Amino acid sequence: MKVKDTDILIVPGYTNSGPEHWQSRWEAKLSTARRVEQAEWSKPVREDWTAQVAKAVNEAEKPVVFIAHSLGVATVIQAMPQFRKPIAGAFLVAPPDVANPAIRPRHLMTFGPYPREPLPFPSIVVSSSNDPFCPIEVAEDIASAWGSQFIHAGEAEHINAEAGYGPWPEGTMAFANFLTRL
Repeated sequence: MKVKDTDILIVPGYTNSGPEHWQSRWEAKLSTARRVEQAEWSKPVREDWTAQVAKAVNEAEKPVVFIAHSLGVATVIQAMPQFRKPIAGAFLVAPPDVANPAIRPRHLMTFGPYPREPLPFPSIVVSSSNDPFCPIEVAEDIASAWGSQFIHAGEAEHINAEAGYGPWPEGTMAFANFLTRL
């Protein structure tokens, strides 16, 4: 699959992805990419966020490929029952452990727990061994339950701009490889 043949939906997490974040950079470079906007980036409400993702999917004219980060991953997964169109694939980066009662802010737990069934589309989960929002073992378990390919990103913290992942060339290569296999 080529970029021009897809509707790429960028789904950021809590507080959105700023201009230096790899998601924002990819959005600017991928011709068919668009961000799923949320009304309240700093006060996520599961029903509102999932409705926005479902709306974007259901309005898509081409096969949808997700590029989700952090709480965006949970949003995509929880929105699946509302999709009226098939999904071509999902590139899921740094999923938070939304079942962990120690997660902060606490209202992020309303996006959990994750379903444990295999996803009905190809997917990759990318996670870090020192992500403060999800232990690597939990991320690996989630990926396994979903039938996702798992990519261990090393010690990459939350794989965001604050952790030094602005351009993220390794991620670009992994996504390009994933897209060619769809």
